[in-house]
Amino acid sequence: MFNDFLRGAALKLLYPMLMLVSAFMKDRKEPFQRMIINISNALVRKRKYGVRKILLLLPHCLQIDDCQIRLTHNIHNCKRCGRCGIKDLIGIAEEYKLDLFVATGGTLARKIVKEARPGAIIAVACERDLSSGLVDTYPMPVLGIPNERPFGPCVNTRVDLEKVKEAIGFFAGV
Repeated sequence: MFNDFLRGAALKLLYPMLMLVSAFMKDRKEPFQRMIINISNALVRKRKYGVRKILLLLPHCLQIDDCQIRLTHNIHNCKRCGRCGIKDLIGIAEEYKLDLFVATGGTLARKIVKEARPGAIIAVACERDLSSGLVDTYPMPVLGIPNERPFGPCVNTRVDLEKVKEAIGFFAGV
């Protein structure tokens, strides 16, 4: 498929070149990373999938920072208090019968992907983690959804639940 070739070229050639260029530009990586995510998402959306096993991969920073429960080993430890969006994401995963995991970083995320062996991934993270994760998981189809960071990076982040549901519908073919 030509789109897969283009996505590979963007992730394996264009992305490293942009990161090299951005190394010389103070605080300019994020727009390049966002561009790579958008290119990859657009090329993934050019195909039809109808995947049954979808992995929803979330960053730990979606969890409220003063929560006493750690979700990285088992998301179902969540008490569903509603102080963060994890409760809603668990509900979505249950409704659509998705594999759902929370990762603390790229190493754990790669391990989760390897063990879960999904047909497709919906990944929520910051632009830095998403862009590098897209490169690491190529050629697997991944839709990346950048998180919202109203309190700064890595603290009490949020995700647009409608974007997550739309991505699920896309991969499920509904």
